[in-house]
Amino acid sequence: MTPRFAVLATATLLMGCAVGPAYSPAPVVPASTQVGTVRGADSTQAFFDSLAVARATDSMRPVATLLLPPRRLTADSVADLAWLDLLRDSTLTRLVGQALRQNRDLETAQARIAEYRAEAGVARSALFPSLALNGSASRNKIAFPGFAVPPYTAYRATADLAWELDFWGQARRGIQAANADLAAREADVRATVLSLVSYVATGYLELLELDQERAVAERTLSSRQATLDLARRRFGRGLISELDVRQFEAQVAVPAARLAQVEQLRSQAEHALNVLLGEGPVAIPRGGSLAAAARRVTVPDSVSSTLIARRPDVEAAERAYAAATARVGIADAARLPTFAITGSYGGQAATAGMVFNSQSRVYVLQGGISIPIFTGGRLANQSEAARARAEQARAQYEQTVLVALGEAGDALVGVRAARDEAAAEETQASALRRALELAELRYGNGVSNYLEVLDAERSLFEAELAASQAELKQLTAAVQLYKALGGSWPGMEAGPRR
Repeated sequence: MTPRFAVLATATLLMGCAVGPAYSPAPVVPASTQVGTVRGADSTQAFFDSLAVARATDSMRPVATLLLPPRRLTADSVADLAWLDLLRDSTLTRLVGQALRQNRDLETAQARIAEYRAEAGVARSALFPSLALNGSASRNKIAFPGFAVPPYTAYRATADLAWELDFWGQARRGIQAANADLAAREADVRATVLSLVSYVATGYLELLELDQERAVAERTLSSRQATLDLARRRFGRGLISELDVRQFEAQVAVPAARLAQVEQLRSQAEHALNVLLGEGPVAIPRGGSLAAAARRVTVPDSVSSTLIARRPDVEAAERAYAAATARVGIADAARLPTFAITGSYGGQAATAGMVFNSQSRVYVLQGGISIPIFTGGRLANQSEAARARAEQARAQYEQTVLVALGEAGDALVGVRAARDEAAAEETQASALRRALELAELRYGNGVSNYLEVLDAERSLFEAELAASQAELKQLTAAVQLYKALGGSWPGMEAGPRR
């Protein structure tokens, strides 16, 4: 084996190693872990299902069409946003698109990606030699004991090379850390997108719910005004007392006050959406009603814990752990000898015109080694600090996974509970709607007193508001489930994608 080949083989062998721990995170929970809980009482679910069946066969004409076909959804990526098919509202889809184009927080997160991509490029540069062109002109005088050198002028132009060999993998660990940081920032952008879409959808649904509350209040106000007019006519004929009339007047004020409250809440909800959409205060368009969007969504009682890995916050925490582990190798490599190659090639002459003459050539090529002997414990402590930071990142990653599992479980239960609550509230509202019709009929015919009508009106108004809020809770629970599972959830076949 020639000496040159031996040197190259040794350098290649040494550059193939990288000190520091290898990154191999242990699973936080077994892959077979299921998120969510199985229902404790199937008879309870059968009861809630029977409520919807009973309303479907009710002979009374409903105020609005609430029963929509169930929809099964498959797991879709966040970028596709196909989960918005759940609401079937093209206006909401357009608003989400506008938010993704104009939201300032998202622009900030995207600009941060460009920063970390550039930092990854800086880390890669450590693998390569640096080359620089240098030129100088100097006036020099050198003195030696017993020997005089006359002053002289020197012009110099050289190409200088410096290369620190990555024997211990310090540069490669740096690249690993930088790439992990970049991946974590990309996950942060996806988290921002996920939150932004959730906030826009929730804000839009709240607007629809407030619109629905306004319609309920206006309808109730109109109904109570009609009842008040009837009471005044009956009072004029001497059939009832003034007390009855005053009671009806007091009831008219309740939906009127709710209308005023709803107007304020609608303005606040629109302004909050304006900020998310990256625009000034303008009216938010509506494309449908909450009642039309509220439908049963088939979700499983539990899902595999492996879905949690798709959450951006889990991915960001995992990549932060990987980066911290790589930086342990960087700190360990700093305690070992470093090997460097430096060189210079060019020309030097007494006049500028002679610098590039073949007789003026100068060059130097040297290899060097630097061995840290004593640093007062600085390098050892830096290595220990890097290991401590890696431990912190590991614990934070595992905590993020556990929190994500809890949030996903809560969201699954929330969707089922909200759906059942909406069914119960709508059943109550339907029954009270019919009860009010009967009470008004009896009162108009003089069969019953005004107390039955007042009680029926008050109960119906409260029930319709509660039913509207339950519909909102049902839909926002679906949005929270979308967010908790990192974009969607698994199911059977889905409809066509947009």
